[in-house]
Amino acid sequence: MLEFALDPATWALLCTVALAAGFIDAIAGGGGMLTVPALLTAGLPPHVALGTNKLAASFGSLTASFTYYKQNLFNPRFWAASVLATAIGAALGTLLVDSLSIEFLNKLIPIIILLVALYSLFGKMSHSDSIDLPKKTGVLKAKQWLQGLSLGFFDGLAGPGTGTFWTASNDMLYKMSLLLNCGLARSMNFVSNFISLITFVALGHVNFMLGLTMGAFLMLGAWLGAHSAIKFGSRLIKPLFNAVVIVLTAKLIVEAYMV
Repeated sequence: MLEFALDPATWALLCTVALAAGFIDAIAGGGGMLTVPALLTAGLPPHVALGTNKLAASFGSLTASFTYYKQNLFNPRFWAASVLATAIGAALGTLLVDSLSIEFLNKLIPIIILLVALYSLFGKMSHSDSIDLPKKTGVLKAKQWLQGLSLGFFDGLAGPGTGTFWTASNDMLYKMSLLLNCGLARSMNFVSNFISLITFVALGHVNFMLGLTMGAFLMLGAWLGAHSAIKFGSRLIKPLFNAVVIVLTAKLIVEAYMV
């Protein structure tokens, strides 16, 4: 399994980006929209950038999903169909990425990230106040399978912004409280991250040393962000974050299409 040499300054910069991404992710979500462009800008091949990002992101998503579970805000048995569908979708999406050329991914990934950033910046949601889980019906299970397969596939294929789409689609499909919504979104994000990571490891597309160090800084950033959320909120941070993502992604698009 190849490890790509990076100079210490670039390594330190990527860890700083991971710290910022973890901080922002805990407050506004979307940390992957910052780390993936940064990894690509550092010169990692897109397959390795995606795989390494999955390793780093798994630290934060595991911490978040376990926290929601301990607070009884995620019921694995109730959402079993979502878990299975998301795992299958993530594996299929990652296998598809492996079959795509580096040149195609260099053109595809920045556009996906830019569209997700714009959606995150301008999208609106109105959360329900219901503190109850949806009623178990055949329609509910069909929703779980469709949502899990599609969003798991997207996370395996690209990744950045998946948590945003989980939160938005939960709001549309299930009409439950924000806390239950976030518990489901973060837990499913971990499922797709972990399954995609395993697949990337099997395919040899993970830089372990970089992913582990970025993961540690991402966890630290998430801890700082969670403790700062009440004080600062997301009204200012989220627009600034998305503005940075859009600028960085625009740079990648220029390099992929115009250079």
